[in-house]
Amino acid sequence: MIEKTAIVGMGALGLLYADIITSAKGPDAVTFVMDDERLEKYRNRNFTFNGEKRVFHMEAAENAKPADLVIVAVKYNGLESAIDTMSTSVGEDTVIMSVMNGIDSEKKIAARYGWGHTIDAIAQGMDAMRFGDDLTCTHRGQLCIGMEREEQRENLEKVVRFFQEIHMPYTEESDILHRMWAKFMMNVGVNQACAAFETDYAGTLEEGSDANRIMLAAMREVIALANSEGIGLTEKDLDEYVALERTLDPKGMPSMRQDTFAGRPSELEMFAGTVIRMAEQKGIQVPANRELYQRIEEIERKNGVRER
Repeated sequence: MIEKTAIVGMGALGLLYADIITSAKGPDAVTFVMDDERLEKYRNRNFTFNGEKRVFHMEAAENAKPADLVIVAVKYNGLESAIDTMSTSVGEDTVIMSVMNGIDSEKKIAARYGWGHTIDAIAQGMDAMRFGDDLTCTHRGQLCIGMEREEQRENLEKVVRFFQEIHMPYTEESDILHRMWAKFMMNVGVNQACAAFETDYAGTLEEGSDANRIMLAAMREVIALANSEGIGLTEKDLDEYVALERTLDPKGMPSMRQDTFAGRPSELEMFAGTVIRMAEQKGIQVPANRELYQRIEEIERKNGVRER
């Protein structure tokens, strides 16, 4: 049974899932676990969710006790430190669930804690945006969860019961790796196109625009790469995710565009960086992702978050 949840990462998704859990089970059900520096930074901040004040428990990692569920909701460049930060929150029966973008956070977590502590998950369909201490969200989306190894089954069953209890929007996937690659395809196209062309969802959906052209091309490059890995992505998956993007707030922005807008480092290495590295190993041409990488790299240089 899951009663206590620890969340590592106080960005849009961390706050979103903390709000859902505390609304169902009360404020004592969730604790944000962080290092001393972040605790000092956040302890006196006033957070809002769609304009309403929210108060969440926070705790230094060194004082944390094992939780029933640990949710990892950090950016890609914060994963390694998060794996260390959560160590005191992981006990013998703790389930770890990453809601990060990408296709390899579960592998990195399992390398430290073992597959017997994990489930596979991907978050999709939400338009949560955090600017400063204010979180806005019109679509909460859903968590797609599943397992790729038999040793994860008991954990998955625990999480399913918990999600049903707290009314978390979720789908249990029979082929979670296909779903994770499909979401990765969307992120590689949508997130990067919004960032590279400094636009919103509507800007990437305008047919004939440069942003729309490169978004679709980058997604098709992921389809080719996935197929080389034995993951059967198709044009149907692409069409479904473009349709999903159309359900989001047209003026909304994905996390990558929020980062470049705010002058923060983005998850470029997790998206185009991963595609380019894997494509080189497979001998697959990925010109759209190379163009996106160059464009976003230059924006980060101008923002002063990447060396020239």
